[in-house]
Amino acid sequence: MRTTAEPSRAGGRPHSDPEPEPDPSPSPDAGRKARRKESGVRPIGRPIWLLGPGVLWLLVFGLAPLLFMLMMSFWTSTIFGTSPDFQFGNYARVIVTELYRDQLFKTLRIAFMTTAMTLVISYPVAYLLSRLQGMRKALFVLMMFLPFWTSYVIRAFVWLPILGRNGAINNTLLALGIIDQPLDWLLFNEGAVFLGLVYVYTLFMTLPIYLSLEKIDPALIEAATDLGARPAAVFRRVILPLSWPGVLSGCIMVFLLSVSAFVTPQLLGGASGIMYGNVIASQFLANNNWAFGSALSLTLVAIVLVLLLVSSRWIGVQHVFTGGRDS
Repeated sequence: MRTTAEPSRAGGRPHSDPEPEPDPSPSPDAGRKARRKESGVRPIGRPIWLLGPGVLWLLVFGLAPLLFMLMMSFWTSTIFGTSPDFQFGNYARVIVTELYRDQLFKTLRIAFMTTAMTLVISYPVAYLLSRLQGMRKALFVLMMFLPFWTSYVIRAFVWLPILGRNGAINNTLLALGIIDQPLDWLLFNEGAVFLGLVYVYTLFMTLPIYLSLEKIDPALIEAATDLGARPAAVFRRVILPLSWPGVLSGCIMVFLLSVSAFVTPQLLGGASGIMYGNVIASQFLANNNWAFGSALSLTLVAIVLVLLLVSSRWIGVQHVFTGGRDS
């Protein structure tokens, strides 16, 4: 520290330069250490290493099979096996053959219609559940989950004794004298596939919508009502925008599950109700054409990804992952 010989204005005595005051704001490291000390929690190793098991699982069982399928889609399969001959014939066959194009468009149409019907059914149910309280809510939630305690295959198979020629519906109509002979069009067609898909995937639409509606502050609805908004306007301007992330989440889940459906069309669809998943399975199981089956699978994956990317420009798919907040 240096002292100056200049006299001060007050008394003419020499004085020292003032020392700089320390910065009162703590450093980020000091803040983290203080919080750890207060909470009594000490991290074990580096937190980033905690991601290791999950990332490894996704790489081994998710990405690696997809890459292997991509590689196999360019190979050639014959009755003697699959040979690694690089060619684009499998994808050309998917595009050129009318059968596979029609099945792809039919599957996308069924998936879109199933998503729309499931949304129309699930939104009122979710809204009702969000308005209930106490034991009534618990009872309704239990009733909604109860069918899903059984296997997916059993829930799809149960429609056979209901819609079949000797099923419950035909027997009831015959007993009441409404029909003279059993109806054959109730089963093994596209309508039966719609019914099975909507029934099986209703919970996947209802649950995210219910969770979004449950988070809405009732004061917002009361404020809109006090300001003179009609019920339709309250729903359109308040309830629907706030529940939109749940609607998008449910629609995405139901669409992805419907577009890849296999069991339901296999059991209820018959020859006229098969979907793209059944065509892919036949290539792997019946025809032993793994290369062409891989090409069919990746074509479906690519189309679904393109649809999601294109639709995200208008419907805000990113809100599903941000909880409705703008990133």
